[in-house]
Amino acid sequence: MSLQQNIQAIRVHIPPHVRLVCVSKFHPNEIVLEAYNCGERIFGESKVQEMCDKHETLPVDIFWHFIGHLQTNKIKYIVPFVDLIHGVDSYKLLVEIDKQAQKVGKIVDCLLQIHIAREETKFGFSAEELIDTLEQEAWKDLKNIRICGLMGMATYTDNREQIRAEFHGLKTLFDQLKTAYFSSEPAFCELSMGMSDDYQIAVEEGSTLVRIGSSIFGHRNY
Repeated sequence: MSLQQNIQAIRVHIPPHVRLVCVSKFHPNEIVLEAYNCGERIFGESKVQEMCDKHETLPVDIFWHFIGHLQTNKIKYIVPFVDLIHGVDSYKLLVEIDKQAQKVGKIVDCLLQIHIAREETKFGFSAEELIDTLEQEAWKDLKNIRICGLMGMATYTDNREQIRAEFHGLKTLFDQLKTAYFSSEPAFCELSMGMSDDYQIAVEEGSTLVRIGSSIFGHRNY
């Protein structure tokens, strides 16, 4: 199928309130432009240099989401233009984003990454670590970040019930945190979960952002 047909096939399964993040990492500008010309505007990258290069050369109305593991020394390069950072996996990282955002006079939207998979290679807070961090309330002094919700990656497995259980658990945690810490924060409304292999389950379990790459662009050129 063509790229346009790939996008159309995915959008059939995504309700209007769920946003599609086209994961364009490792794909060249001309492929990104093809998706852009199909009407897509949100693109996800996982390498700072690659995202900066694409931001410099691609249309200015693209919304850039950083979806990879972000190192503190690289934050300053993306803060001026990034629209959402999906994978904030430590309080230290949140503090550094706030510091760099303050320098450019911007408020940066962030999602807190939760480790929900049964794989040690994935990053993220445990639920206990995150609740402990929120209880300490120091995060409330960070004026140049806005916590907009949670992000998680399910285990890479063929066990669909396991994937569903992991997404369901993340949605349950999201609801708990919304009630306990963010009830007066309308910005806390995003749940980023679901990729090419499991986004339909994620949508059923409450995802508001799905990150899809290979089902749109095909296999990547690493």
